[in-house]
Amino acid sequence: MPGMGLTAIGLAGVVISYTGIAHTFIDGMHALTGLTMFLGLIFLAVGILDGGVSTSNKAKATTLVIVSIILGFGMFGFTMNTSDHTVILAGILLAIAFPSIVIAYLSMKHPTLVKPIGSIAGMAGATGIIVWLAFGFVSPDTYMIPQQIGVEEPEDLTPAGPTFAIEILADSAVEGNPDYAPDVAIVAQGYVVEWTNADSAAHTVTSSVDFGETFDSSLMSAGDVFTLDTSDLEIGEYEYLCIVHPWMVATLIIEEPTAPVKVIIPEGAALPEDGQIYYDPEVLDTTVGTTVLWDNVDNTVHTVTSGEAPEADGIFDSEMMTAGGVFEYTFTEAGSFNYYCTFHPWMVGTVNVE
Repeated sequence: MPGMGLTAIGLAGVVISYTGIAHTFIDGMHALTGLTMFLGLIFLAVGILDGGVSTSNKAKATTLVIVSIILGFGMFGFTMNTSDHTVILAGILLAIAFPSIVIAYLSMKHPTLVKPIGSIAGMAGATGIIVWLAFGFVSPDTYMIPQQIGVEEPEDLTPAGPTFAIEILADSAVEGNPDYAPDVAIVAQGYVVEWTNADSAAHTVTSSVDFGETFDSSLMSAGDVFTLDTSDLEIGEYEYLCIVHPWMVATLIIEEPTAPVKVIIPEGAALPEDGQIYYDPEVLDTTVGTTVLWDNVDNTVHTVTSGEAPEADGIFDSEMMTAGGVFEYTFTEAGSFNYYCTFHPWMVGTVNVE
């Protein structure tokens, strides 16, 4: 019976995908397996009504395989999966299965009752849908929505820290084309890695060794951004891929955070005297990703403000640093960065980043 085979394929695919085990299933696969299942149910119902339920050994074996798959993955889906779709899907399947079983049984044992019972089931289903929709239209605005009093604003969970940018390149969906840039990203622990999809196709950023358990962006449309706080990741190497285009593979390497490079604001820096050192060192040469720490050991207030006095350029600003205060800034781009003290504009320094 072809309906039994189609139902088996569709039902197994739907259950596996919605349990959350098969990470390669995306929305299109959900739709395809669902369509296959419902086509199988149609053919199966026609076959039962035309020739009865098959009792061959092949049919029994197929039924046993279907039941085993559904029970195994179904138990996992209900106990371990957090998706809201699981319960909805189970309800739809039950709503279809029970009337189908009853009508199939009557068609074999009491064929004269098939038409009236089927008509009653159809009218009951249609009435339920109409009543549900009608009640929703004529009810108050708070229909099915519990009133909430004193709702607190959601906590801002945006990762904080210096950012390391990775781009999903245009046309990366074509096998053989460059995909992630950089392909090997070396990031100090504590950074926030930010992937931006610059392609027109949808992609994902999914840790490959555990199929997304460590990190998974889910489906990213064109222009979407996925951020990952590396503070929670262990030091090591993480290979990741796009589950939609599995030939897109890259590597994220998390390194030990480096100690900041210190610049001292020495005692007496507020006095414009010959030979006085205002920032020590006044010119600092470093590399991208370095954190610089300014330590005010003077006995008065100072600032570390990027730009040329008296015009700040807004890149970084310590604001007022009292005696003993410190200020940190991580340089994520190459360039030459001048800075000064807004209280004592003769105090100037430079950080050259390569």
